[in-house]
Amino acid sequence: MMREIPMFPLELVAFPTEQLALHIFEERYRELIHDCEKNDITFGIPTYTDEGLKYGTEMRLLRVVKRYPDGACDIICEGIRIFEIQNFENQAPGKLYGQGEVRFLDNEVQGCSKMNVELQQAFKNFYKAMAVDIPTTIDQNFCSYTLVHKAGLILEQEYELLQILTEDERVAYLINYLNVMTTTLTAVDRAKELISLNGHFKYFDPLDFTAFTLKK
Repeated sequence: MMREIPMFPLELVAFPTEQLALHIFEERYRELIHDCEKNDITFGIPTYTDEGLKYGTEMRLLRVVKRYPDGACDIICEGIRIFEIQNFENQAPGKLYGQGEVRFLDNEVQGCSKMNVELQQAFKNFYKAMAVDIPTTIDQNFCSYTLVHKAGLILEQEYELLQILTEDERVAYLINYLNVMTTTLTAVDRAKELISLNGHFKYFDPLDFTAFTLKK
């Protein structure tokens, strides 16, 4: 399915089902939000990377939280579905903001209940290794998109995950990442512990060699 939608490029990854808070201050994007309110239209947040604009998420404006005297506003929007940009224009006809022709991707949101327990445990181990409290949002109804921003992924990793269209594969990606990070954090803590011993008297029980005999 192809369609043209207004574009709001950002150096971040928005995911389907995610509610995102944004402060809108540029004139072109103030115009975009005004058009969304007036005409009940959606807009796209394509992720800006070193390679330009390729993938992003269609967003629905939920509400304007606050309006400022200079025309800026705070909004809450929600991710709907993933798209791939086929063509991008810096300015839509008669508008200040850009637009893009996009192809919507058939991404699976729910599924993989068999792996949810494993993912929950991976998150618990990860947060324990960081010595911080586990997010309260982890419950039986979560999906991978719910937890992505709580995993500490860098932009490139989040962008890679955005392009994974099945829930099983996304959950497997997160489990692998969390397990690797937990192992790394545990190793770092152990290294810090060993370094802290340097210069201190160490109390080790000497090995008892009386039970051993030398073989000639």
